Amino acid sequence: MGSSYRQFCPVAKAMELLDERWTLLIVRELVLGSRRFNDLRRGVPRMSPTLLSKRLHQLVRAGVVEKRTDGREVQYVLTAAGRELRPVIEALGVWGTRWIGQIGDEDLDPKLLLWDLHRNVVRDAVPDGRTVVRFSFPDVPTGTRDWWLVITPEDTDVCDVDPGYAVTVTVTAGLRRMIEIWRGDLSWSEALRVGAVKVDGPEALRRAVPGWFTLSAFAAVPRPVAVTAD
Repeated sequence: MGSSYRQFCPVAKAMELLDERWTLLIVRELVLGSRRFNDLRRGVPRMSPTLLSKRLHQLVRAGVVEKRTDGREVQYVLTAAGRELRPVIEALGVWGTRWIGQIGDEDLDPKLLLWDLHRNVVRDAVPDGRTVVRFSFPDVPTGTRDWWLVITPEDTDVCDVDPGYAVTVTVTAGLRRMIEIWRGDLSWSEALRVGAVKVDGPEALRRAVPGWFTLSAFAAVPRPVAVTAD
């Protein structure tokens, strides 16, 4: 548990655990289905492994997460108490989408974007067999510029080095623009129309790409109408 607020209020008691840095984001990843340590790390790529271990230990000790071990396989699973946090996470996401619209340059993370995209593939929409989607972000440093999603009927892998398979389509975009599409701030059709995103590959596949991915669960949240001064 974190530092005590020294209040009997249940909100204060809950926040002693949940308002420590990264804790609710770990819960978010567990709610979204991540169970293994390395998968959790990919959902919080800027968190150190040491701190992730510490926060998981705190959540286990608090009865929010259960650590399951089967031989060498270790998984972290939400308990009943942890599952009750799903509507809290969802409400925060809705509120943040509606009222915290600004994204700073320091918030743009291709690792997290590709991790989000990989778990939102519409498998029935992609071609049969192996589909390889290369994402290129020309405006980011070379080491994190190119990414590959390798989609098969069984799984989707995220690769930050060329996996060696033939590329089905290449999506080239500024990182901010691709994140705006994912968040629902910018539509695929508008991004393609104005040239913010370019898709290379056979024509039928180029047209199909937007349908290969669902957007963020919060993409459809209504935004407040901007008020302009007369």
